[in-house]
Amino acid sequence: MRSCLAIAACLAAALGAVACGEDDQGVDEPAREGLALELGGVDYNVFITRQLNPRVAPDQAYFDGPEPEPGETLYGVFLQACNNSDDTRATVDDFRVRDSQGNEFDPEELPTDNQFAYHSRQLLPKECIPEAGSVAQLGPTAGAMLLFRLPLDATENRPLELEMMGEGDEHLTFRLDI
Repeated sequence: MRSCLAIAACLAAALGAVACGEDDQGVDEPAREGLALELGGVDYNVFITRQLNPRVAPDQAYFDGPEPEPGETLYGVFLQACNNSDDTRATVDDFRVRDSQGNEFDPEELPTDNQFAYHSRQLLPKECIPEAGSVAQLGPTAGAMLLFRLPLDATENRPLELEMMGEGDEHLTFRLDI
């Protein structure tokens, strides 16, 4: 009975370490979508990642640009950035998606008038991107969009991870659920 309790305690401790984002060697693991993590005084949360089809009406509102070339696809990564501090904070402007083969992809530039696009800026205390009450915040994704044009074969090289680069060596990594 005592050995069963000891084994259960060891398992619980191991599961606790994994839940905190570290594997059994203490290496940081990518966060999953839906967890808010802090970087540079701003909390970031990736809500959802989804494929976009600019030929259908709902997705045309997200991106009204050129369709993907044959062998390419578009993915929107919808996130929130909130300054929960009492000071003005800058948001991250350096993102990339990396596949399991080490290939990296930068987000597409989106026009400033795109109501769903994520654009880095200074956030006042208690302010978020997307702004409370905005179309992006009230929409089905509840987030501002980073748009990635990916080769179809890269979507097979899972897991795909979104990396956010902060100041110095600071960064966050989210495992994308595609």
